[in-house]
Amino acid sequence: MNYRPRIADKLLENKLKGIGAVLVEGAKWCGKTTTGEQHAASVLYMDNPKDRTSNIQMVKINPDFLLNGATPRLIDEWQIAPELWDAVRFVVDHRDEDGQFILTGSVTPLSDEDDEKIHHSGVGRIARLRMRPMTLWESGDSTGEISLGVLFQGAEDVFGSCDKDLYDIAWLMCRGGWPRAVNQSKDIALGRAFDYYDTVVNVDVKEPDKVERNPERVKLLMRSYARNQGAQVSLGAICADMRANDSDTLDDRTVYSYLRALRGVFVIEDTKAWNPNLRSKSAIRTSDTRYFTDPSIAVAALGIGPDDLMNDLNTMGLFFETMCMRDLRVYAQALDGDVYHYRDGDGLECDAVVHLRNGSYGLVEIKLGGDSLIEEGVKSLKRLGKKIDTTRMKSPSFMMVLTAVGKYAYRRNDGVWLVPIGCLKD
Repeated sequence: MNYRPRIADKLLENKLKGIGAVLVEGAKWCGKTTTGEQHAASVLYMDNPKDRTSNIQMVKINPDFLLNGATPRLIDEWQIAPELWDAVRFVVDHRDEDGQFILTGSVTPLSDEDDEKIHHSGVGRIARLRMRPMTLWESGDSTGEISLGVLFQGAEDVFGSCDKDLYDIAWLMCRGGWPRAVNQSKDIALGRAFDYYDTVVNVDVKEPDKVERNPERVKLLMRSYARNQGAQVSLGAICADMRANDSDTLDDRTVYSYLRALRGVFVIEDTKAWNPNLRSKSAIRTSDTRYFTDPSIAVAALGIGPDDLMNDLNTMGLFFETMCMRDLRVYAQALDGDVYHYRDGDGLECDAVVHLRNGSYGLVEIKLGGDSLIEEGVKSLKRLGKKIDTTRMKSPSFMMVLTAVGKYAYRRNDGVWLVPIGCLKD
C-alpha cells in the first residue's frame, strides 16, 4: 500500500471519544469498512452471505445479542436491518459510555417500511461521519506542501512544487479515489470506475427505497449529470435533457425519485450556495451546484478516458472541478468546515468557499491552468472580496486559484495563492 492514512481515521477516533456511537456513511468501496475495522475491538458483518439471513432474524428476536462484544463494536452495513438503529441508541443510553459502536453504511434507508423501523434520530447518542473516496493527498498523488489548515492560520511564506502534467491529472480523474484502484496497474485501475458505475445502474439504485428502476433511465440521468457538473441546472432542465433520448412521459417526479435514490447511495453530492453579508444588494443565487462524489463516476457515465479529456479541455475542466470539490470537502471536514459555492445576480461566481465553523472562510477559484485562466480567477476572487461587508463578517482568510498544472505553489504579490492540486492537503 503506497497511500497515506485516511483523514477519516482521525475524525472517527476523535468522535468516538465524545459520543456513544458513530455512523460512518458514504459511497460503496470508498473504505468505510476498512476504516471501521482499524478502530474496532469486535466486528459484526451484517452482509456476510453465510450469516445475513440469521443476522436479520436475530435483530427481530434479540438485537442485544448481536450488540454484545468488545467495544468499540463495528456493525458493518447496519441498514440491512434498520431496527438496529434504535437498538444501538438504547444500549448507548443505558451503558452511558463513549465509543461503544461504529456503524458503517453505504445506503441511506428511504422506504416507508424502513422509516417505520426507526423511531429516534439518535441525536446525542449517534454521530455521523461522511466518508468520501480518497483525496490526492491520501492516495499519495499530492506532495501536501500546502496545507489548507496552515492557510487558515494566515501563513504567507510556504511553498510547494508539483511535477504533474495535464495528462497525469486527466488519468487521476478517470481512476478516481477508490482505494482498491490506487495500487493497481494503470490499465486495470481505469476499469474500476466502470465496474462501480455498472453496479450502481443495475443494482445499487434500487437499494435505498426498494424500488425497481429502469437501468437505461439511470444511465440517461447520470450522463445528464456528467454533462452538467459544476452548473446550477434545474431539475426541469435535467428532465428535458433526458427526454431527448427517452419518452415524452418522463416527468419531474420520476427524475426526482431517481436523483433521491442516487443520493441515497452517495453517488451524487451537490454543493449548497454560500450566503455572505455583502456591501451591495446583489441577489444571491441559491440553487445547488451539481457534482458527483468522485469524478471517475462521471467518466464512466460518459464512457470516456484520459485521451478523450485531453481532446476536450472544456469537458476536462468540469471533471477537474469535481475532483477539486471532492478533495476540498475532505480537507474542510478535517478542519471542522464545509464547502459551498457562490453566484450572484451580477454574474459573479466563486467555485468553492471553504467555510469553517468558527466563521473563518477561504475563497477558491478552480482552473485547469494557463496565464489567462489564472488571471481570470484572480480577478473574480478580488471582485468578490470587495463585495463582502467585512464590518459584519470576517475578511477571507485566503484567496486561492486551485489549478490542475503548475510547477510551483506560492502566494502572489497581490496576496492570492496559486496552488496546483498536486500540492494540497488538509
